[in-house]
Amino acid sequence: MHDTTALLVELGAVILGLGIIGRFAGRIGLSPIPLYLLAGLAFGEGGLLPLGASEEFTAIGAEIGVILLLLLLGLEYSASELVTSLKTQYPSGAVDFVLNATPGAAAGLMLGWGPVGAVALAGVTWISSSGVIAKVMTDMGRLGNRETPVILGVLVIEDLAMAVYLPLLTAMLAGVGLAGGSIALLIALGTVGFVLYLALRHGRLISRAVSSDNPEMLLLVVLGLTVLVAGVAQQLQVSAAVGAFLVGIALSGEVAEGARKLLTPLRDLFAAVFFVFFGLSTDPAEIPPVLLPAALLAIVTVFTKIGTGWYASRRAGIGPRGRWRAGGTLVARGEFSIVIAGLAVATEPRIGPIATAYVLILVIVGPLTARWTEPVASKLQAALAGKRTKPAVAAEQPMPSHDDLTPEHAGRDAD
Repeated sequence: MHDTTALLVELGAVILGLGIIGRFAGRIGLSPIPLYLLAGLAFGEGGLLPLGASEEFTAIGAEIGVILLLLLLGLEYSASELVTSLKTQYPSGAVDFVLNATPGAAAGLMLGWGPVGAVALAGVTWISSSGVIAKVMTDMGRLGNRETPVILGVLVIEDLAMAVYLPLLTAMLAGVGLAGGSIALLIALGTVGFVLYLALRHGRLISRAVSSDNPEMLLLVVLGLTVLVAGVAQQLQVSAAVGAFLVGIALSGEVAEGARKLLTPLRDLFAAVFFVFFGLSTDPAEIPPVLLPAALLAIVTVFTKIGTGWYASRRAGIGPRGRWRAGGTLVARGEFSIVIAGLAVATEPRIGPIATAYVLILVIVGPLTARWTEPVASKLQAALAGKRTKPAVAAEQPMPSHDDLTPEHAGRDAD
Protein backbone atom coordinates (compact mmCIF):
# COMPACT_ATOMS: atom_id res chain seq x y z
CA MET A 1 0.00 0.00 0.00
CA HIS A 2 2.88 2.31 0.81
CA ASP A 3 4.33 1.83 -2.69
CA THR A 4 0.94 2.58 -4.26
CA THR A 5 0.60 5.75 -2.17
CA ALA A 6 4.08 6.92 -3.16
CA LEU A 7 3.30 6.16 -6.80
CA LEU A 8 0.11 8.24 -6.73
CA VAL A 9 1.79 11.14 -4.94
CA GLU A 10 4.79 11.22 -7.30
CA LEU A 11 2.68 10.76 -10.42
CA GLY A 12 0.21 13.44 -9.37
CA ALA A 13 3.06 15.86 -8.62
CA VAL A 14 4.71 15.16 -11.98
CA ILE A 15 1.51 15.66 -14.01
CA LEU A 16 0.60 18.81 -12.08
CA GLY A 17 4.12 20.12 -12.60
CA LEU A 18 3.89 19.42 -16.33
CA GLY A 19 0.64 21.37 -16.52
CA ILE A 20 2.21 24.37 -14.79
CA ILE A 21 5.29 24.16 -17.02
CA GLY A 22 3.14 23.97 -20.15
CA ARG A 23 1.13 27.03 -19.14
CA PHE A 24 4.30 28.97 -18.37
CA ALA A 25 5.82 28.02 -21.75
CA GLY A 26 2.66 29.19 -23.52
CA ARG A 27 2.79 32.53 -21.70
CA ILE A 28 6.37 33.24 -22.83
CA GLY A 29 5.80 31.89 -26.36
CA LEU A 30 8.24 28.97 -26.00
CA SER A 31 7.84 25.30 -26.85
CA PRO A 32 7.39 23.31 -23.61
CA ILE A 33 9.76 20.56 -24.79
CA PRO A 34 12.97 22.07 -23.31
CA LEU A 35 11.19 22.71 -20.02
CA TYR A 36 9.94 19.11 -19.90
CA LEU A 37 13.51 17.90 -20.48
CA LEU A 38 14.81 20.17 -17.73
CA ALA A 39 12.11 18.88 -15.38
CA GLY A 40 13.19 15.32 -16.13
CA LEU A 41 16.80 16.22 -15.40
CA ALA A 42 15.74 17.77 -12.09
CA PHE A 43 13.78 14.70 -10.96
CA GLY A 44 16.08 11.99 -12.33
CA GLU A 45 19.07 10.23 -10.85
CA GLY A 46 21.56 12.87 -9.77
CA GLY A 47 18.90 15.60 -9.91
CA LEU A 48 17.44 17.80 -7.21
CA LEU A 49 14.60 15.46 -6.18
CA PRO A 50 14.94 11.94 -7.64
CA LEU A 51 11.76 9.94 -8.25
CA GLY A 52 11.75 6.26 -7.41
CA ALA A 53 8.26 4.82 -7.07
CA SER A 54 6.84 6.12 -10.36
CA GLU A 55 9.84 5.41 -12.62
CA GLU A 56 8.46 2.13 -14.05
CA PHE A 57 5.03 3.66 -14.69
CA THR A 58 6.70 6.67 -16.33
CA ALA A 59 8.67 4.36 -18.63
CA ILE A 60 5.46 2.71 -19.85
CA GLY A 61 3.85 6.14 -20.26
CA ALA A 62 6.83 7.25 -22.32
CA GLU A 63 6.38 4.29 -24.70
CA ILE A 64 2.70 5.21 -25.12
CA GLY A 65 3.76 8.82 -25.70
CA VAL A 66 5.99 7.84 -28.64
CA ILE A 67 3.21 5.68 -30.12
CA LEU A 68 0.64 8.50 -29.87
CA LEU A 69 3.09 11.07 -31.29
CA LEU A 70 3.58 8.97 -34.41
CA LEU A 71 -0.10 7.99 -34.69
CA LEU A 72 -1.22 11.62 -34.66
CA LEU A 73 1.50 12.47 -37.16
CA GLY A 74 0.24 9.75 -39.49
CA LEU A 75 -3.33 11.01 -39.15
CA GLU A 76 -2.20 14.38 -40.51
CA TYR A 77 -1.39 12.87 -43.91
CA SER A 78 -3.29 10.74 -46.36
CA ALA A 79 -1.56 8.05 -48.41
CA SER A 80 -2.08 10.06 -51.61
CA GLU A 81 -0.43 13.11 -50.04
CA LEU A 82 2.57 11.00 -49.05
CA VAL A 83 2.91 9.58 -52.56
CA THR A 84 2.62 13.06 -54.09
CA SER A 85 5.28 14.40 -51.71
CA LEU A 86 7.60 11.53 -52.60
CA LYS A 87 7.22 12.25 -56.31
CA THR A 88 7.77 16.01 -56.06
CA GLN A 89 10.04 16.46 -53.03
CA TYR A 90 12.44 13.52 -53.15
CA PRO A 91 15.41 15.64 -54.40
CA SER A 92 14.88 18.01 -51.45
CA GLY A 93 14.65 15.00 -49.14
CA ALA A 94 17.96 13.69 -50.46
CA VAL A 95 19.65 17.07 -49.95
CA ASP A 96 18.13 17.27 -46.46
CA PHE A 97 19.58 13.87 -45.58
CA VAL A 98 23.07 14.61 -46.91
CA LEU A 99 23.36 18.07 -45.37
CA ASN A 100 21.96 17.24 -41.93
CA ALA A 101 22.77 13.58 -41.28
CA THR A 102 26.42 13.95 -42.30
CA PRO A 103 27.43 16.31 -39.43
CA GLY A 104 25.90 13.95 -36.85
CA ALA A 105 27.55 10.86 -38.36
CA ALA A 106 30.92 12.64 -38.54
CA ALA A 107 30.61 13.83 -34.94
CA GLY A 108 29.73 10.31 -33.76
CA LEU A 109 32.80 8.87 -35.44
CA MET A 110 35.07 11.64 -34.12
CA LEU A 111 33.75 11.03 -30.60
CA GLY A 112 34.72 7.36 -30.97
CA TRP A 113 31.20 5.93 -30.83
CA GLY A 114 31.60 3.56 -33.76
CA PRO A 115 29.16 2.95 -36.65
CA VAL A 116 26.08 2.37 -34.46
CA GLY A 117 26.58 5.59 -32.47
CA ALA A 118 27.32 7.50 -35.68
CA VAL A 119 24.10 6.28 -37.33
CA ALA A 120 22.09 7.19 -34.22
CA LEU A 121 23.59 10.69 -33.93
CA ALA A 122 23.05 11.19 -37.67
CA GLY A 123 19.33 10.64 -37.08
CA VAL A 124 19.32 13.06 -34.15
CA THR A 125 20.75 15.87 -36.30
CA TRP A 126 18.78 14.97 -39.43
CA ILE A 127 15.12 15.10 -38.39
CA SER A 128 13.32 18.40 -37.72
CA SER A 129 10.60 18.69 -35.09
CA SER A 130 7.20 18.56 -36.81
CA GLY A 131 5.44 19.52 -33.56
CA VAL A 132 7.55 22.58 -32.81
CA ILE A 133 7.56 23.73 -36.44
CA ALA A 134 3.77 23.39 -36.79
CA LYS A 135 3.28 25.43 -33.62
CA VAL A 136 5.74 28.11 -34.74
CA MET A 137 4.06 28.50 -38.15
CA THR A 138 0.64 28.72 -36.50
CA ASP A 139 1.78 31.28 -33.93
CA MET A 140 3.43 33.42 -36.62
CA GLY A 141 0.44 33.23 -38.98
CA ARG A 142 2.43 31.63 -41.80
CA LEU A 143 0.18 28.68 -42.65
CA GLY A 144 -1.00 30.50 -45.79
CA ASN A 145 2.49 31.46 -47.01
CA ARG A 146 3.75 30.14 -50.35
CA GLU A 147 6.70 28.38 -48.71
CA THR A 148 4.53 26.46 -46.22
CA PRO A 149 3.74 23.51 -48.57
CA VAL A 150 7.49 23.19 -49.20
CA ILE A 151 8.20 23.04 -45.46
CA LEU A 152 5.46 20.45 -44.96
CA GLY A 153 6.78 18.45 -47.91
CA VAL A 154 10.25 18.23 -46.35
CA LEU A 155 8.71 17.18 -43.03
CA VAL A 156 6.61 14.50 -44.73
CA ILE A 157 9.69 13.08 -46.46
CA GLU A 158 11.51 12.99 -43.11
CA ASP A 159 8.58 11.33 -41.36
CA LEU A 160 8.28 8.69 -44.07
CA ALA A 161 12.05 8.12 -44.03
CA MET A 162 11.72 7.22 -40.35
CA ALA A 163 9.76 4.14 -41.41
CA VAL A 164 13.00 2.89 -42.98
CA TYR A 165 15.56 4.45 -40.64
CA LEU A 166 14.09 3.30 -37.31
CA PRO A 167 13.96 -0.43 -38.17
CA LEU A 168 17.51 -0.21 -39.52
CA LEU A 169 18.73 1.51 -36.36
CA THR A 170 16.84 -0.98 -34.18
CA ALA A 171 18.53 -3.89 -35.97
CA MET A 172 21.96 -2.28 -35.55
CA LEU A 173 21.35 -1.62 -31.86
CA ALA A 174 20.32 -5.26 -31.38
CA GLY A 175 23.65 -6.35 -32.83
CA VAL A 176 22.07 -7.98 -35.87
CA GLY A 177 24.51 -8.66 -38.68
CA LEU A 178 24.33 -7.49 -42.29
CA ALA A 179 21.95 -10.28 -43.29
CA GLY A 180 19.67 -9.65 -40.32
CA GLY A 181 19.74 -5.90 -40.91
CA SER A 182 18.88 -6.40 -44.57
CA ILE A 183 15.95 -8.62 -43.62
CA ALA A 184 14.70 -6.01 -41.13
CA LEU A 185 15.00 -3.32 -43.81
CA LEU A 186 13.13 -5.44 -46.36
CA ILE A 187 10.39 -6.16 -43.82
CA ALA A 188 10.10 -2.41 -43.08
CA LEU A 189 9.97 -1.46 -46.78
CA GLY A 190 7.47 -4.24 -47.49
CA THR A 191 5.29 -3.18 -44.56
CA VAL A 192 5.33 0.48 -45.59
CA GLY A 193 4.56 -0.40 -49.20
CA PHE A 194 1.75 -2.76 -48.20
CA VAL A 195 0.13 -0.20 -45.88
CA LEU A 196 0.39 2.54 -48.51
CA TYR A 197 -1.21 0.19 -51.06
CA LEU A 198 -4.06 -0.66 -48.67
CA ALA A 199 -4.56 3.00 -47.79
CA LEU A 200 -4.61 4.08 -51.44
CA ARG A 201 -6.83 1.27 -52.71
CA HIS A 202 -8.95 0.38 -49.71
CA GLY A 203 -8.61 3.35 -47.34
CA ARG A 204 -12.36 3.93 -47.29
CA LEU A 205 -13.07 0.32 -46.31
CA ILE A 206 -10.53 0.46 -43.48
CA SER A 207 -11.91 3.76 -42.21
CA ARG A 208 -15.49 2.44 -42.46
CA ALA A 209 -14.56 -0.65 -40.42
CA VAL A 210 -13.03 1.52 -37.68
CA SER A 211 -15.65 4.27 -37.81
CA SER A 212 -18.19 4.76 -35.04
CA ASP A 213 -20.67 7.50 -34.16
CA ASN A 214 -19.88 6.87 -30.49
CA PRO A 215 -16.69 8.81 -29.54
CA GLU A 216 -15.91 6.32 -26.77
CA MET A 217 -16.02 3.36 -29.15
CA LEU A 218 -13.95 5.22 -31.77
CA LEU A 219 -11.31 6.08 -29.17
CA LEU A 220 -11.10 2.50 -27.88
CA VAL A 221 -10.91 0.93 -31.35
CA VAL A 222 -8.30 3.34 -32.76
CA LEU A 223 -6.16 3.30 -29.61
CA GLY A 224 -6.40 -0.50 -29.26
CA LEU A 225 -5.60 -1.07 -32.93
CA THR A 226 -2.62 1.29 -32.73
CA VAL A 227 -1.10 -0.29 -29.64
CA LEU A 228 -1.66 -3.79 -31.08
CA VAL A 229 -0.01 -2.93 -34.41
CA ALA A 230 2.82 -1.13 -32.59
CA GLY A 231 3.46 -4.25 -30.52
CA VAL A 232 3.47 -6.53 -33.57
CA ALA A 233 5.80 -4.10 -35.38
CA GLN A 234 8.15 -4.13 -32.40
CA GLN A 235 8.15 -7.93 -32.46
CA LEU A 236 9.09 -7.85 -36.16
CA GLN A 237 11.96 -5.39 -35.42
CA VAL A 238 10.14 -2.70 -37.47
CA SER A 239 9.74 -0.30 -34.48
CA ALA A 240 6.56 0.42 -32.55
CA ALA A 241 6.71 4.08 -33.61
CA VAL A 242 6.62 3.14 -37.31
CA GLY A 243 3.69 0.79 -36.71
CA ALA A 244 1.72 3.62 -35.10
CA PHE A 245 2.63 5.97 -37.95
CA LEU A 246 1.36 3.49 -40.54
CA VAL A 247 -1.96 3.06 -38.68
CA GLY A 248 -2.40 6.84 -38.85
CA ILE A 249 -1.75 6.83 -42.60
CA ALA A 250 -4.25 4.02 -43.18
CA LEU A 251 -7.09 6.00 -41.57
CA SER A 252 -8.60 8.91 -43.47
CA GLY A 253 -11.59 11.20 -43.79
CA GLU A 254 -14.00 11.68 -40.91
CA VAL A 255 -12.45 8.82 -38.93
CA ALA A 256 -9.02 10.47 -39.00
CA GLU A 257 -10.52 13.83 -38.04
CA GLY A 258 -12.55 12.34 -35.18
CA ALA A 259 -9.61 10.29 -33.89
CA ARG A 260 -7.35 13.35 -34.04
CA LYS A 261 -9.70 15.36 -31.85
CA LEU A 262 -10.12 12.54 -29.33
CA LEU A 263 -6.46 11.55 -29.12
CA THR A 264 -4.77 14.97 -29.13
CA PRO A 265 -5.17 15.54 -25.35
CA LEU A 266 -3.89 12.02 -24.64
CA ARG A 267 -0.98 12.61 -27.04
CA ASP A 268 -0.02 15.84 -25.28
CA LEU A 269 -0.12 14.18 -21.85
CA PHE A 270 1.92 11.10 -22.72
CA ALA A 271 4.31 13.02 -24.97
CA ALA A 272 5.10 15.27 -22.01
CA VAL A 273 5.68 12.14 -19.91
CA PHE A 274 8.02 10.85 -22.64
CA PHE A 275 10.19 13.98 -22.60
CA VAL A 276 10.30 13.91 -18.80
CA PHE A 277 11.29 10.24 -18.85
CA PHE A 278 14.14 10.94 -21.26
CA GLY A 279 15.35 13.65 -18.89
CA LEU A 280 15.01 11.21 -15.97
CA SER A 281 17.31 8.74 -17.73
CA THR A 282 20.03 11.36 -18.21
CA ASP A 283 22.39 12.33 -15.40
CA PRO A 284 22.59 16.17 -15.25
CA ALA A 285 26.28 15.93 -14.32
CA GLU A 286 26.99 14.43 -17.76
CA ILE A 287 25.65 17.43 -19.70
CA PRO A 288 28.26 20.20 -18.96
CA PRO A 289 31.15 18.18 -20.48
CA VAL A 290 29.22 17.76 -23.76
CA LEU A 291 27.87 21.31 -24.04
CA LEU A 292 30.69 22.43 -26.33
CA PRO A 293 30.37 19.61 -28.90
CA ALA A 294 26.57 19.89 -28.72
CA ALA A 295 26.76 23.66 -29.33
CA LEU A 296 29.19 23.22 -32.25
CA LEU A 297 26.94 20.56 -33.75
CA ALA A 298 23.92 22.84 -33.28
CA ILE A 299 25.67 25.76 -35.02
CA VAL A 300 26.65 23.61 -38.01
CA THR A 301 23.20 22.06 -38.39
CA VAL A 302 21.43 25.41 -38.08
CA PHE A 303 23.15 26.45 -41.31
CA THR A 304 22.64 23.08 -43.02
CA LYS A 305 18.89 23.16 -42.25
CA ILE A 306 18.64 26.73 -43.53
CA GLY A 307 20.39 25.51 -46.69
CA THR A 308 17.88 22.67 -46.98
CA GLY A 309 14.89 25.01 -46.78
CA TRP A 310 16.48 27.44 -49.21
CA TYR A 311 17.14 24.69 -51.77
CA ALA A 312 13.69 23.11 -51.45
CA SER A 313 11.95 26.48 -51.83
CA ARG A 314 14.11 27.44 -54.79
CA ARG A 315 13.07 24.21 -56.56
CA ALA A 316 9.43 25.18 -55.96
CA GLY A 317 9.94 28.65 -57.48
CA ILE A 318 9.62 30.55 -54.19
CA GLY A 319 11.24 34.00 -53.99
CA PRO A 320 14.36 34.76 -51.89
CA ARG A 321 12.45 35.94 -48.82
CA GLY A 322 10.32 32.79 -48.75
CA ARG A 323 13.44 30.64 -49.16
CA TRP A 324 15.05 32.16 -46.08
CA ARG A 325 11.82 31.83 -44.08
CA ALA A 326 11.56 28.14 -45.01
CA GLY A 327 15.16 27.50 -44.00
CA GLY A 328 14.82 29.26 -40.67
CA THR A 329 11.58 27.44 -39.88
CA LEU A 330 13.11 23.98 -40.37
CA VAL A 331 15.87 24.47 -37.77
CA ALA A 332 14.04 23.18 -34.66
CA ARG A 333 14.76 19.62 -33.48
CA GLY A 334 12.62 17.88 -30.88
CA GLU A 335 10.52 14.75 -30.53
CA PHE A 336 12.11 12.57 -33.22
CA SER A 337 15.64 13.40 -32.09
CA ILE A 338 14.74 12.33 -28.56
CA VAL A 339 12.98 9.17 -29.82
CA ILE A 340 16.12 8.17 -31.72
CA ALA A 341 18.39 8.95 -28.77
CA GLY A 342 16.03 7.05 -26.46
CA LEU A 343 16.39 3.94 -28.64
CA ALA A 344 20.18 4.25 -28.78
CA VAL A 345 20.92 5.17 -25.18
CA ALA A 346 20.86 1.54 -23.95
CA THR A 347 23.63 0.59 -26.40
CA GLU A 348 25.50 3.90 -26.43
CA PRO A 349 24.81 5.73 -23.12
CA ARG A 350 26.93 8.73 -24.14
CA ILE A 351 24.36 9.75 -26.76
CA GLY A 352 21.80 10.69 -24.08
CA PRO A 353 23.57 13.78 -22.65
CA ILE A 354 24.68 15.17 -26.02
CA ALA A 355 21.23 14.61 -27.57
CA THR A 356 19.56 16.32 -24.60
CA ALA A 357 21.89 19.33 -24.81
CA TYR A 358 21.55 19.47 -28.61
CA VAL A 359 17.74 19.39 -28.54
CA LEU A 360 17.61 21.92 -25.69
CA ILE A 361 19.69 24.34 -27.78
CA LEU A 362 17.82 23.94 -31.06
CA VAL A 363 14.30 23.76 -29.66
CA ILE A 364 14.98 27.22 -28.21
CA VAL A 365 16.91 28.55 -31.22
CA GLY A 366 14.41 27.15 -33.77
CA PRO A 367 11.58 29.64 -33.14
CA LEU A 368 14.15 32.47 -33.20
CA THR A 369 15.58 31.45 -36.57
CA ALA A 370 12.05 31.07 -37.94
CA ARG A 371 11.42 34.71 -37.05
CA TRP A 372 14.78 36.34 -37.79
CA THR A 373 16.52 34.42 -40.61
CA GLU A 374 14.69 36.24 -43.40
CA PRO A 375 15.05 39.81 -42.02
CA VAL A 376 18.75 39.29 -41.22
CA ALA A 377 19.45 37.69 -44.62
CA SER A 378 17.59 40.48 -46.43
CA LYS A 379 19.57 43.19 -44.60
CA LEU A 380 22.87 41.46 -45.30
CA GLN A 381 22.01 41.08 -48.99
CA ALA A 382 20.99 44.73 -49.21
CA ALA A 383 24.21 45.80 -47.50
CA LEU A 384 26.37 43.69 -49.81
CA ALA A 385 24.47 44.90 -52.88
CA GLY A 386 24.99 48.50 -51.74
CA LYS A 387 28.74 47.99 -51.36
CA ARG A 388 29.00 46.52 -54.87
CA THR A 389 26.98 49.20 -56.64
CA LYS A 390 28.03 52.44 -54.89
CA PRO A 391 31.54 52.77 -56.41
CA ALA A 392 30.25 52.02 -59.92
CA VAL A 393 27.47 54.58 -59.55
CA ALA A 394 29.93 57.17 -58.29
CA ALA A 395 32.24 56.62 -61.25
CA GLU A 396 29.66 56.45 -64.01
CA GLN A 397 26.89 58.76 -62.77
CA PRO A 398 28.14 61.67 -60.66
CA MET A 399 25.58 63.28 -58.39
CA PRO A 400 23.65 65.99 -60.26
CA SER A 401 23.73 69.55 -59.04
CA HIS A 402 20.65 71.20 -57.62
CA ASP A 403 19.94 72.78 -61.00
CA ASP A 404 19.98 69.38 -62.74
CA LEU A 405 17.30 67.87 -60.47
CA THR A 406 13.83 67.51 -61.95
CA PRO A 407 10.90 68.37 -59.66
CA GLU A 408 10.36 64.61 -59.20
CA HIS A 409 14.00 64.07 -58.16
CA ALA A 410 13.90 67.13 -55.94
CA GLY A 411 10.87 65.77 -54.12
CA ARG A 412 12.51 62.42 -53.53
CA ASP A 413 15.74 64.13 -52.49
CA ALA A 414 13.84 66.15 -49.93
CA ASP A 415 12.16 62.99 -48.55
